[in-house]
Amino acid sequence: MQPALLTALRRTWDTTWGGLGLQPADATLFVQVCARYLERHRAYHTLQHLQECLATCEEVRASCERPAEVQLALWFHDAIYDTKASDSEEQSAAWAQRALAAARAPAQVGERVRDLVLATRHAATPASVDAAVTVDVDLAILGADEHRFEEYERQVRFEYAWVPEPLYRSGRARLLREFLARPAIYATAALRQRLEERGRANLRRSIEALEREG
Repeated sequence: MQPALLTALRRTWDTTWGGLGLQPADATLFVQVCARYLERHRAYHTLQHLQECLATCEEVRASCERPAEVQLALWFHDAIYDTKASDSEEQSAAWAQRALAAARAPAQVGERVRDLVLATRHAATPASVDAAVTVDVDLAILGADEHRFEEYERQVRFEYAWVPEPLYRSGRARLLREFLARPAIYATAALRQRLEERGRANLRRSIEALEREG
């Protein structure tokens, strides 16, 4: 890990806990969370993704009802990540809730942050303003510039290297078509205005490539 990146992340980590009215969690927790994002089986769900999410969250901070809770949810949303498991978000959400309980945060804070992490399963329409922001920030990569989006697609393929090529292509194309079929990819006005058009172009191009080469 680059020292400058670690320093920047630590600063954001401390600011997030301060925004919750809490003292920064035990330093070992910061190290443990970062270590998860550095696991060898990851290529996209890394500190790069975390940093991009935190930067995007800062850009749309005014849209949040409780910005510090959104930030903490983003810190934990991919803390547990296993492409062969189906409960990574549940485990990540539980970890976030335990960390807040250990820091003596009010129970409702832990419950809200847990729910924000669970919203990144992308299985349902976000149930709150902050859930919409959290989900949109997580999906901001879909509206990235063409170079970054193509890098993202390669990174995701690495994480699913254990899936045979034909199955990966059909499954990935199906998932991307589901996002493309939505009336809008982004629920928040700010990110929809900035990323929706490019996101749809990225999805169409990727689906065509997956189907052409499959």
